[in-house]
Amino acid sequence: MTNLLAINPVAFSLGPIDVRWYGILIALGIVLAFVVVQKEMMKRGMHPDFLTDLLIWAVPISIISARIYYVIFSWGYYKENPGQIIQVWEGGIAIHGALIGAFITAYIYTKHRGVSFWKTADIAVAGLLIGQIIGRWGNFMNQEAHGGPVTEKFLETTVIPEWIMNQMMIDGVTYHPTFLYESLWNIVGLIIIIWLRRVNVKRGEMFLFYLVWYSTGRFFIEGMRADSLYVIGDLRAAQLLSVTAIVAAVVIFIARRYVRKVDVTYQDE
Repeated sequence: MTNLLAINPVAFSLGPIDVRWYGILIALGIVLAFVVVQKEMMKRGMHPDFLTDLLIWAVPISIISARIYYVIFSWGYYKENPGQIIQVWEGGIAIHGALIGAFITAYIYTKHRGVSFWKTADIAVAGLLIGQIIGRWGNFMNQEAHGGPVTEKFLETTVIPEWIMNQMMIDGVTYHPTFLYESLWNIVGLIIIIWLRRVNVKRGEMFLFYLVWYSTGRFFIEGMRADSLYVIGDLRAAQLLSVTAIVAAVVIFIARRYVRKVDVTYQDE
């Protein structure tokens, strides 16, 4: 049976409208990310309206691209139910799709404004990680983005709090809290990013580090997920994209540092 100790995904209701914890946590992640990134951009001498103007474009485009990504890799279902393609409120968005949309939007926008994409990306990665750290807890509230079933032995040896495992019990079965694994992985990545700022690495390298760090964690965690999107057969879309991102980031890192020999650092104006 369904776990009676599970947390209600609906925070409160306004008449017929249910306000879900997922939406609250996503909004909280965006606000905290904005505050952190805006402060750093001002410190780095960027215009105070730059980030706001960028987000006006990036947020809706990221939501649309996240939905497009999900629909593409779930096409077997949506080609039979085309009317549900636009029903994003029913669920079905993918973080990789959102990131692709955000990166493309940021690249075009920075070129239009005559601002360095690499500088902007380096500053923004801390905010991206903050948003992902908090956003994964929205998955927790919805009892989604979890892994496969866990054994009783695992439960006996784990240090994961009981209230988290209670929420991961669905229809009498307890599942791996993969949302937690990814959230913790991103917390470590955020700490490293903060340290890299002090080291003053070459411009663009914090963004490239983010791509490698997030993609490495996502590759292994995705292998545990029970709700993956697939490309062909057992090939998971997120794992394929993670490997692609890692290879691309390493190639770009080598090209910028040893071929182009970029000497501008993170703290340079």
